[in-house]
Amino acid sequence: MADPTSHAILAALWRLAGLPPDALGQVALPGAEPALPSSFRIGAAAQATIAATTAAVAELHRRRGGPAQEARVEMRHAAVEFHSEHYLKRGGEQRGARWDDIAGTYRCGDGRFVRLHTNFPHHRAGVVSLLDGAATREAVAAALGGWKAFDFEQAAAEAGLCVSAMRSFAEWDAHPQGQAVASLPPLRIERIGDAPPTPLPPLGARPLEGLRVLDLTRVIAGPVCGRTLAAHGADVLHISAAHLPSFDDLVVDTGRGKRTASLDLRSAAGRETLRRLARGADVFLQGYRPGAIAGHGFAPADLAALRPGIVCTALSAYGEVGPWGGRRGFDSLVQTASGFNHAEAVAAGADPADAAPKVLPCQALDHASGYLLAFGTLAALLRRAEEGGSWQVRVSLVGTGMWLRGLGRLAEGFRATVPAMDELGAVLEESESGFGRITALRHSGQLAETPAYWALPSVPLGTHAPAWAQSH
Repeated sequence: MADPTSHAILAALWRLAGLPPDALGQVALPGAEPALPSSFRIGAAAQATIAATTAAVAELHRRRGGPAQEARVEMRHAAVEFHSEHYLKRGGEQRGARWDDIAGTYRCGDGRFVRLHTNFPHHRAGVVSLLDGAATREAVAAALGGWKAFDFEQAAAEAGLCVSAMRSFAEWDAHPQGQAVASLPPLRIERIGDAPPTPLPPLGARPLEGLRVLDLTRVIAGPVCGRTLAAHGADVLHISAAHLPSFDDLVVDTGRGKRTASLDLRSAAGRETLRRLARGADVFLQGYRPGAIAGHGFAPADLAALRPGIVCTALSAYGEVGPWGGRRGFDSLVQTASGFNHAEAVAAGADPADAAPKVLPCQALDHASGYLLAFGTLAALLRRAEEGGSWQVRVSLVGTGMWLRGLGRLAEGFRATVPAMDELGAVLEESESGFGRITALRHSGQLAETPAYWALPSVPLGTHAPAWAQSH
């Protein structure tokens, strides 16, 4: 059987979200694979997930009384947008997101590989401590020579650190966590409480104008969801905390279109302010480790009681089920643990028995998850307008990975190249920001009548007051 086309992938996502087929309007999906050098169908995944979000925006706007309009997503533009944090200039110099100097892959004493994610200072410090003070790449490599890969992965997890051992697809499928998530769909939308139908806001100049999104996310996937909703006019208020580490390199890209405030949920005052904001929110988006936000009193059930009709949208690394349900993780770690790095290396010609990890050409699980979160959020908003209820939307990086696996492989995928920034031309835009003048990618999800754009510049975290900008 032939691998599904981008249109077929889009239609399947639409059905998964519980949306009627006749609500999927006209969608143009030009372009051909491979879009980036990979044996996996990253171009099709990018095009379909962004198209699902864009088509849902068009349908929401139509239901508010706006005109029907074509959604258009060009594959190459979508694929490079899956690498948006790389295509970024500040002050005329290309300054994409950077990695910590000891992050990456290492061979352990048993010949297997592990990947360390040490971009957050406390994760780096924990790994250095676990390795008896090894703090350079050379010292880390030497120290890991005394470990077995799976033993180090487990020790790091018990210490709350971010490490994964490389597995093949077969090894992941046999692992208890692989088995626990094997049947999970890439997107889960469920009604979690009763509430009368919530009418969509009156028609405005932009499709999502009048909708409020609380964005409690970090790194890439969750922030991409908020950035996408902001691109179509939603009032997105990002909430961070001064005591939590962040990646400013990523905020420059993913903070476009948002306002950003700081709240300390360890304090009663911070929690009360967040409750006040949640009472006026349409969407509560969060991407912290499962249970972390709930521990402060903001579980989906709490939010549904506080604000009947709310849409609670959540991201996890490995899903909420199985032995790794609460484990910390990032795209690169999930790629390594769940078989992608091994499969990609073998596809590129490596010996399956001794393949060094080969990463995907972008953080594809992060970005695809971000757009699935945005699509699921919009689908839930459409459904609450018709059906009523409070809703929960869930996406996991590992679930997105399983979905990507299911799209098929490309025999000639490595003939594509990663384009240089100066080759991207019209898909780039310049703007002022709180970080100086930047050049960054435009959004690839285009609508004929209401073009996507970011009305607000990215600014340093905590710049604004914790209050909504638009009246409800």
